Amino acid sequence: MPSVAVPPARLAIIGGSGTQGGAFPADLHPCLVADDDGLVFETPYGDSPPFQLFTLASEPVLHVRMHGWRPGVPRGLASRQVFSVLQRAGVRRILSEAGVGSLNHLLDPGDLLVCDDFVDLTTDRAGEGVAGGRLLVMREPVCPVGREALLRSARRLAPDRRLFARGVYVVTEGPRFESPAEVRRLQGMGDIVGQSFSPEVWLARDIGACYAGIQLIVNYAEGVVSDWSHDELRRRFTDDARLMGRIVLDAAAALPGDEAGCHCRELRKPTLLA
Repeated sequence: MPSVAVPPARLAIIGGSGTQGGAFPADLHPCLVADDDGLVFETPYGDSPPFQLFTLASEPVLHVRMHGWRPGVPRGLASRQVFSVLQRAGVRRILSEAGVGSLNHLLDPGDLLVCDDFVDLTTDRAGEGVAGGRLLVMREPVCPVGREALLRSARRLAPDRRLFARGVYVVTEGPRFESPAEVRRLQGMGDIVGQSFSPEVWLARDIGACYAGIQLIVNYAEGVVSDWSHDELRRRFTDDARLMGRIVLDAAAALPGDEAGCHCRELRKPTLLA
């Protein structure tokens, strides 16, 4: 049965492959036992995916697994359910993590990247935001404060990994992977390819929240360097899940309590269409 009241929280973590397995966050830090788990809320877009509420550095944090995706719910609709809940919670800072494919032959599986821009090629996720008509300026789409927190945490917790401080995330519809011909076209657009960054990045701006994410390269896209195997992909997801979870938790704990240091909220303007 859906809950009525959304608990207040300033921070949110949108989990991908790194927080999908295990009892995140308790299996990474024994003190981070969920205050509430399996919280489902009514939204204008249908019942939300299950949320988890836990306390990190004295701050309540809302966490949703695997971007809110689940069978029978289109991904764009799932994102609107998630961000409707985050808006009602009063969330102001969001961190995400995801596994992605490499479009750039210099990026190898196991590398980490904190992207600073994106290209949205999704086809059924367009539409209005969840906070009413807004003009969303995407001049600086990824919050620099969140990006720096993720970079610091990754450098400290994964000193032996190659870490890239910028890159362009090309977002495709999914759930299928891309063909070699599609990958050749996408290589002129960006460095990595995945399916989660949009609409999350602009729905965050829509609700007045800062957004940043860290990406783990899990495979080469089709036709880039070498073919990948299903076993290798699964092993990458499994072996690096704890690392990705630790980086996101560490970065979330280090985020400043105020909203200084960025201009994210200034880039949300009143609509010109009213």
